[in-house]
Amino acid sequence: MSAWLPFTLFAFVASITPGPTNLLILAQGSRRGWKSALPAVFGASLAAAAIVLAVGLGLSQTLLAYPLVRRLMAAIGVAWLSWLAWRLFRSPPPEVEAGDEISAAPAFGARQAAGLQLINPKTWMMALSVVGVFAGPASRALDIALLALTFGVVALPCLALWGLVGSGVARLFRHPYQWQWFNRVLALLLLTVAWWSLLITG
Repeated sequence: MSAWLPFTLFAFVASITPGPTNLLILAQGSRRGWKSALPAVFGASLAAAAIVLAVGLGLSQTLLAYPLVRRLMAAIGVAWLSWLAWRLFRSPPPEVEAGDEISAAPAFGARQAAGLQLINPKTWMMALSVVGVFAGPASRALDIALLALTFGVVALPCLALWGLVGSGVARLFRHPYQWQWFNRVLALLLLTVAWWSLLITG
């Protein structure tokens, strides 16, 4: 039980710090409102908890034994994030071309968020860290499940906060050029975070 507080703090830091999922939830909240970002929040949190559970129950051995598999997953994730960043970079302000908004801006719901977590290098490195640091050799399946559940619960408000910040940003923007710069900066941040994740995973 002495490890639960450090683990909770670790889960908070891992969930609140900027990453591809956080940035896309921010974009979703800014374009369609805070409530529209909630499905992505739940999808991402559930998927992150499932990854921690899978890694803790033995998938980590496969990932460590076959680095090529881990690199392939990271490459697929970065390629998809690069495509999303390009679409976000080119997306019009919501007020300017309402008819093109949905097709130009990347949709980010529960399925997209869960799918991103499955190929997000940051999420897998986090899960490996959780298992390596907080799950000892004698950990039971129930212990791993509690770690995964705790991580998912902590991630919910952290990710929801990013959607709330996005909706707040939307209230500040009154001119199309502000949206244009916001989209482009967000897209470049997403691209930077994605490729940095690929570099640190080797």
